[in-house]
Amino acid sequence: MSQYFYVHPENPQARLINQAVAIIRNGGVVVYPTDSGYALGCQLENKRALERICQIRRLDDKHNFTLLCRDLSELSLYARVDNTAFRLLRNNTPGPYTFIFKGTKEVPRRLMNPKRKTIGIRVPDNRIALDLLEALGEPLMSTSLILPGKDTTESDPDEIRDSLEHVVDVILNGGYLGEQPTTVIDFSEDEMVVQRLGAGDPAPFK
Repeated sequence: MSQYFYVHPENPQARLINQAVAIIRNGGVVVYPTDSGYALGCQLENKRALERICQIRRLDDKHNFTLLCRDLSELSLYARVDNTAFRLLRNNTPGPYTFIFKGTKEVPRRLMNPKRKTIGIRVPDNRIALDLLEALGEPLMSTSLILPGKDTTESDPDEIRDSLEHVVDVILNGGYLGEQPTTVIDFSEDEMVVQRLGAGDPAPFK
């Protein structure tokens, strides 16, 4: 049975955030809110927790995972970023974007696209997610919470509890969230490409 925390969306309770971080550091899988619906997350180096997330979502080894970051200070450690891309990210984060870059050797190979050696990077515009990342002190391995048989991200924390309370370790209820996918911008090749239109305005990247 998972822990289920009601977290204030604008002023998250530090006690609950710290309890969730302790669970994550102990190998736990967390459900938490972002600016594009709810997501599943675990510690970057925890292979077993990642396997559990893949089982929940029935993902194969070709799935593109994302590193959720509190800001851009960790970007160069995990992604190969030139000055132009960094300026664009600095001016448009936090926000509902996922940025695709070539990964560095600091990214576990199991998280990268096996052929392209790429990794997604997110800086979410959600207070709970940002406080969670700040308390954790490192990026969170993340993927949108899309349950098998569905094609949209889960947005109702009570329904998430009904479905997942026996297979995840902690659920952070940050309220009902609208389902808005991120805009995906690919910086991994010479030409920057808008891969998917979502909630983020693509205009700065054209």
